[in-house]
Amino acid sequence: MFIIDLKEVEHMRLFVAVKLSPGAKQLIKDTQMIFRKLDVSGNYTSEENMHLTLAFIGEYDDPDKVMDALNEVSFEPFEITLGETGRFGDLWWMGVYKSGELDLLAEKVRKALDDKGVPYDPKKFKAHITFLRRAVYKGTKPGRIPAEPVKMPVESFSLFRSDRGRYGMIYTEIGKVQ
Repeated sequence: MFIIDLKEVEHMRLFVAVKLSPGAKQLIKDTQMIFRKLDVSGNYTSEENMHLTLAFIGEYDDPDKVMDALNEVSFEPFEITLGETGRFGDLWWMGVYKSGELDLLAEKVRKALDDKGVPYDPKKFKAHITFLRRAVYKGTKPGRIPAEPVKMPVESFSLFRSDRGRYGMIYTEIGKVQ
């Protein structure tokens, strides 16, 4: 295994996210299979990169400062439910049913980042899991695809870095809050 000394990396692309349960990942993989059968091509999110973003930080050079902020966030474990698909342009996502606990967690994460002076993308939080980017339709463009809802626990969240690899993005967990 290749280990990177984070102190030697000047800037890294960071984000805060919830890792998905095996059941949630399976729901998304099943949905991706439906899209493939509909002859939709594009950049499908790999299973190991599936996540639910709470805050996108972007290029930042101090992951320790970010973890200091995240460690200030307290929350009780809760459950979310994933369901039907949606899209933003050519990006498709799996939706998360409205959850006050999830919205509050995202709000607490962002407040903690603010308090430590860590910049992040201020776009309004919209709970979703991206499963396809740059969709290209050879046939009819699919509408929303309903799915049997899947529940999953949220017991922790993590700080990730993303790096462009030879075969796509590589997401590496560099810290976790439980």
